[in-house]
Amino acid sequence: MKHSTFFTFVFPSLLAMTLLIVLPVISVVVQSLYAQHEQVIETVQNCGPFGCSDEVTVNQEATQAIREAEPLGRFVGFDNYFNRGHLAVTEMGEAWRTSTGWGDWWNKVMNLPFYSAIVFTLTFTFVVTPLTIGLGFAIAVAVNSASRAVRGPLIFVSLLPFIITPLVGSLVLFWMVDARGILGHAIQWLAGNPDLSVKASTPLMWIMLMVYGVWHSAPFAFVVFYAGLQTVNQDTNEAAMIDGANRWQRVRYVTIPHIMPLVTFVALIQLMDNFRVFEPLISFSAEAHAQSLSTYIYYDLGGETRLLNSAAATSLLTVICVGILLSPVLVRTWRDFKRA
Repeated sequence: MKHSTFFTFVFPSLLAMTLLIVLPVISVVVQSLYAQHEQVIETVQNCGPFGCSDEVTVNQEATQAIREAEPLGRFVGFDNYFNRGHLAVTEMGEAWRTSTGWGDWWNKVMNLPFYSAIVFTLTFTFVVTPLTIGLGFAIAVAVNSASRAVRGPLIFVSLLPFIITPLVGSLVLFWMVDARGILGHAIQWLAGNPDLSVKASTPLMWIMLMVYGVWHSAPFAFVVFYAGLQTVNQDTNEAAMIDGANRWQRVRYVTIPHIMPLVTFVALIQLMDNFRVFEPLISFSAEAHAQSLSTYIYYDLGGETRLLNSAAATSLLTVICVGILLSPVLVRTWRDFKRA
């Protein structure tokens, strides 16, 4: 293929990537190096019949003039990454020096907002991702083994969590685990505690959020694995049966090696998707029990005071974390590609 022809085909994609990915990332990097201007404080003397008093006020006109002159804010370099709202270098060092033990150190770290958010995000990712892959594969094998008469309804039922809007699905589960809901009442009965509330317990809330994550994501894994099962070589399966392999051995030594590239693909997608967990935390009103990196960014961008610099720094740290998480899977994929 001529270079001109190749460039003609590639140019639209390169242009779209530049406009939608490269330029926004550059703008976020630049914004993360600045901080909001401090308000201009002035002391005004108010005098009345009983004497004079000093009153501290904000000079709105001067503050607005500074913001208009320097719309990006004041340059602070990498301070946004190392302050208490993010990597908290000073606070982490202080916690390490003054902690009386691992438990005390852990409590101090969890009081730092960024580390609290990243702990929940990593826990959610590492728990939900393998469970999603395992459950999706199990459903795919079960549906593939079912008779043709019931296979269609089974596929439809298996895809329902994926069809339902994430916000609606999480709200439905949130109402079900309420103390007056069917799941909430069942949990109280099983625990033998009529006052037990999922919404008031941090461990139970974390578990419920992860249950929702698996429930919502498993259909995607099921679709991918079910499609892969249709390409399994039946001659190899039949040969394994003749050699005396039982069902589990055929799945383990024939089916799983065949669909391993699909497992890698699903793992990549799920790692990226689970690391940006957002909807269930909002729907479950779980702010008091858990916060992810996505909700951390969301709250920085909300309200009257929009902390754009803080959100930008958190976004870049999130991208770095995702890259670290994906690196083992990408390295494995590259090695398999070179081996092939």
